[in-house]
Amino acid sequence: MLDTGLFEQVGEVVRGAAPRDPGEPRLLVRRTGVKVWYGSPESAREHYEAQIIDAAIAPGARAHAVEIGFHAEHPKEADNDAALGRLRAREDRWRPALGEDAVAGPFLGRDSWRRLSETWLDPDLADPDLAFDIGVRLVDYLRILEPHRAT
Repeated sequence: MLDTGLFEQVGEVVRGAAPRDPGEPRLLVRRTGVKVWYGSPESAREHYEAQIIDAAIAPGARAHAVEIGFHAEHPKEADNDAALGRLRAREDRWRPALGEDAVAGPFLGRDSWRRLSETWLDPDLADPDLAFDIGVRLVDYLRILEPHRAT
């Protein structure tokens, strides 16, 4: 059973630790996830997210997974490819810090969107440390990738 406060707690970790160089981070907390971005509400098509996803779209999961990372969710697939392409062009700079678990490719569950994210298979959603662990890892993505997103 999902604790309804899990992502509220993740949001608090992010609010306290997110880099401020790009500006004040904006957060949208939902029962099953948290979305973080910089800039106007319109710029949220490219954002960082931690969310619970169903095992049906998380290869290797039995019940669910937590996905953490960057998403490009523009209406046009070419815009999503361009957003991910900017990051892939600088992969030699961020890969050592993020590690091999960060997968760049199609969004899980929607092929026209793009992601640079990792999945944690079947975590214990009742683990009291999970919110902190998710929040810290999401901040890692913000800190490591955001400097490389500029065109």
